Amino acid sequence: MTTSLEGSWCLILGASSGMGLATARELSREGVHVLGVHFDTAEGQEKAAVAREEIRSQGVQAHFFNANAAAASTRQELVPRFAELAGDKGIRIVLHSLAFGTLLPFLPGEGEEGMTPRQMNMTLDVMAHSLVYWTQDLFAAGLLREGAKVYAMTSTGAGKVTRNYGAVSAAKCALESHVRQLALELAPWGVAVNAIRAGLTITPSLERIPGSERLAEYARGVNPHRRLTRPEDVAEAVLLLSQTCSSWITGNVIGVDGGEILTA
Repeated sequence: MTTSLEGSWCLILGASSGMGLATARELSREGVHVLGVHFDTAEGQEKAAVAREEIRSQGVQAHFFNANAAAASTRQELVPRFAELAGDKGIRIVLHSLAFGTLLPFLPGEGEEGMTPRQMNMTLDVMAHSLVYWTQDLFAAGLLREGAKVYAMTSTGAGKVTRNYGAVSAAKCALESHVRQLALELAPWGVAVNAIRAGLTITPSLERIPGSERLAEYARGVNPHRRLTRPEDVAEAVLLLSQTCSSWITGNVIGVDGGEILTA
C-alpha cells in the first residue's frame, strides 16, 4: 500500500548536482522537505543556491549546507540541526550520493603516479564508509523511524574495472556490503536500506573519468532503450520505492538502468 510523502523530510548527501539534485527536485514536487549537504567551490555554491530556491518554490522547506559530508565534524554539527528542523517527523528518506575519489591507477605508469594509501583511504571513506557513519548518527539521534528508507548509489563498477577505476570499484564493493549489513541491523526497526545501481549517467563525476565519452557511447549503444540513464530516472525510482511504509524490500542492489546491464 502506498502512502503520501507530503510533509515528510529527506536528507540528500550530494545534493547540488546529478542524481542527488534530481532526487531533491522530484521529492519536493511530492511535498517532501529537503535537507541537502554538498561540498562545492564558489561557482558550485551559486548553483546550489539557485537549486535550493527552485525547490522552495514547490512550497516546501529546503536547507542546503556546504560542508564535507565525509567529515565527522560535519555530522556532529548538522545532525542536531536536522533533528531541530525535522522535529517529531524524523527523516523519511536518506540518499547517499557522494562521488568523490581518486582516479589514479594502483601502479605508476608513464608520466603518471600510482595511488597512495591516503588516496585509497579517502576514496573508500567518502564513497562507502560515510554511509555507515551517517546512518549510525541519524539512528542514534532518533531520526530513522519505522518506514524510513536509506539509499546508496552504486554502479556496475562494483564488478567491472578500468585502469583508473580501481579505488572507486573497491569503494562500490564496500558500499554494497555496508548496505546489506545495515539492512540486517535496521530491520527490527522497520527501516529499509538498498543500493541503487544506475546505468551510465552523464554527471560531473562521470565526466572526470578518463575515457568517459567512449564509455557513454558504448552504453548508449547496448542499452535496450538506446539512450543513457538520466538523473531523473533515478529520482523517479527513489520516489516509487519510498511510497510505502514496508521495509520488506531491503538489502538489495536495485538496477535502474533501462536494462543496460543485460547486454553490457
